[in-house]
Amino acid sequence: MNIGLILMKNKKINAGITVFPGSNCDMDVYYALNDVFNLNVSFLWHKDEFHNFKNYDFIVIPGGFSYGDYLRAGALAARSRIMESIKEYADGGGIVLGICNGFQILLESGLLKGAMLTNKSLKFECKDIYIKNISGNNRNNSHENPFTCLMEKDAILKLPIAHHDGNYFVEKKKLNYLFSSGYIAFQYCNEEGVISDDSNPNGSMENIGGLFGENFNVMGLMPHPERASEKILGSGDGAKIFNSIIYYIKNK
Repeated sequence: MNIGLILMKNKKINAGITVFPGSNCDMDVYYALNDVFNLNVSFLWHKDEFHNFKNYDFIVIPGGFSYGDYLRAGALAARSRIMESIKEYADGGGIVLGICNGFQILLESGLLKGAMLTNKSLKFECKDIYIKNISGNNRNNSHENPFTCLMEKDAILKLPIAHHDGNYFVEKKKLNYLFSSGYIAFQYCNEEGVISDDSNPNGSMENIGGLFGENFNVMGLMPHPERASEKILGSGDGAKIFNSIIYYIKNK
């Protein structure tokens, strides 16, 4: 084996977690990445300039209520200084995972297509749900993106949600494009994997719960994998996403 590849496989991965006023899941993500997966983890304050941004192997935009979700969920954070750096990072192939409010921020920043509306129930939804990995369609497949490369297509994950604005919407023409191009990562389903209105917790179009960016190095996800990273939490399925990212980084 090439010595460079050996060193890469043994290299400790550097992960960054953005922090905005109102972020409240940053410590949850830190615990998962630092304590469960043994990564080098740093908090990235939204006002700071990051001269060594390229030294991060991946970035997580965590959940919460950035800027109190005033105006629209994620709208103010999407216009913060750090998001300019994250856009450049993502455009250069950097891996970015947006969770819940992080998904909303990615949509508002234009890194993902579509928008989030208020839940169909008009209520804050906080419960365990199931999502199905549907990556593998057309030009994308589970083994070509950082987020599901260790998962089988149609794998079912049990993860918690906690959001008021998780109702994904996009124009019909763009929706067809997202499906035909393989950009839909996860759909809400029941425990058996059936995708239906009954398994849709927020009214999202076509039960969409996870979405890739154009180069498959950016993903938005409404459920919280960091809150399901150990079985003691009720589900260890979130580890499948983080382990996929780690594997991809070490083997790309």
